Amino acid sequence: MIDGLRIVEDDLSGVEIAALLRFHLAELHRLSPAESVHAMPIERLRAPDVTFWSIWDGGQLAGCGALKELDAGHGEIKSMRAAPGYRSKGVGKAILLHLFVEARARNYTRVSLETGRPEAFLPARRLYEAHGFVECPPFAEYRPDPFSICMTREL
Repeated sequence: MIDGLRIVEDDLSGVEIAALLRFHLAELHRLSPAESVHAMPIERLRAPDVTFWSIWDGGQLAGCGALKELDAGHGEIKSMRAAPGYRSKGVGKAILLHLFVEARARNYTRVSLETGRPEAFLPARRLYEAHGFVECPPFAEYRPDPFSICMTREL
């Protein structure tokens, strides 16, 4: 784990975060069919039902994550991404733990997420499983999809 990471609520106006989100969407489209990509574009991440955070290592963007309110007790984790140079260094864990704190502060009793099923997504699924997520049926607007897996965790 990297010492000194700083997590800040982000208004998505910075060039660094825009570039990371473009990279995120491009990689998801490379790994999955378009109909199986459920990542939000930057414009949607600015909506009132979503709060977005970036994680910084000094002046370097290390990653990001968002929390979307599904209802008064249920939040969805969106746009979890470690920057390429920060993968496997604890950035994903740091943002995930931050999202748990935020979800509890909102009195959510559950958080859920959707991620990819192909092998390229295995590190993300292992991170989620290590923090109590289990596979669940599709929730919200998700539908059964061979390239997608939904996961949930009670808080």
